[in-house]
Amino acid sequence: MGRVIFYEDRNFGGRHYECSSDCADFSSYLSRCNSCRVESGCFMVYDRPNYMGNQYFMRRGEYSDYSRMGMFENIRSCRMIPMYRGNYRMRIYERENFGGQMNEMMDDCDSIMDRYRMSDCQSCNVMDGHWLMYEQPHYRGRMMYMRPGEYRSFREMGYSNMRWMSMRRIMDSC
Repeated sequence: MGRVIFYEDRNFGGRHYECSSDCADFSSYLSRCNSCRVESGCFMVYDRPNYMGNQYFMRRGEYSDYSRMGMFENIRSCRMIPMYRGNYRMRIYERENFGGQMNEMMDDCDSIMDRYRMSDCQSCNVMDGHWLMYEQPHYRGRMMYMRPGEYRSFREMGYSNMRWMSMRRIMDSC
């Protein structure tokens, strides 16, 4: 089980809130959140309530100042990523609603363009494991956490102007 402590101020100052599960909105616990300490497990944190907005992957460690990591917003919600030790399998599709070119992945892919000659990924089906998708090749840029399930339209999920170009499994190294 994971555990993270969120702090109102940078450098672990101000009031704090301890969390070991998903939390859709910190506003009832903290007025803002500018640093955190992940004591165990892995978490996705979001800059808007209800798991919306920009996402950031946090593994065990101290994050004393979000702005140094390129995060300019307060953290408003978080989702714990469960430990997973099985096989990994995801189908990615060029178009929404599982249309266009389809490729099945079972390992990390640093560029869907280089590996599959796909210029875009607009939907996917995560059959096994937990994954991170990145907007640029080589695991750079904004990211999105994908847990098992069908994702028919990234545009309808609020990612209309983004292209997902690389994917990485979240391994048990958390």
